[in-house]
Amino acid sequence: MSGNRRKAREFAVQGVYQWLLNHQPTADIVKQLRDDPAYRNIDEQMFLALLNGVVDEAPALDLRLAAYLDRKPAELSPVEHAVLLLGAQELLHHLEVPYRVVINEAVELAKIFGGTDGHKYVNGVMDKLAAEARSVEVSAPRRKP
Repeated sequence: MSGNRRKAREFAVQGVYQWLLNHQPTADIVKQLRDDPAYRNIDEQMFLALLNGVVDEAPALDLRLAAYLDRKPAELSPVEHAVLLLGAQELLHHLEVPYRVVINEAVELAKIFGGTDGHKYVNGVMDKLAAEARSVEVSAPRRKP
């Protein structure tokens, strides 16, 4: 299941990236991504929720992220921007996913798709957003496994 969710995030970040570059309708992006044989193995519900959530709320997500960026969202690399939007969407609207998982997944996506040190930037921004958006969860003592 977690592999299916990871793949859903990978496809979602690709979709967000495409949308950032050319603003094509999400239906067209989804249709194109469904042609990839690996698409069969994803959590499609999660993929669609993340992609549509980012596209529907991108301006609000950018506003939330802006406080933690060292430049304007438009000046970010499209890959970092896509990963940060996706991570912010999941952090703010998918409270069933622990914040540590959201941050880790965003960092992993930045490692897969981004530049050499992009994952470090993503980690710093997501960590600050989590501290603000999920302050109760972040400040709670860690449970021992």
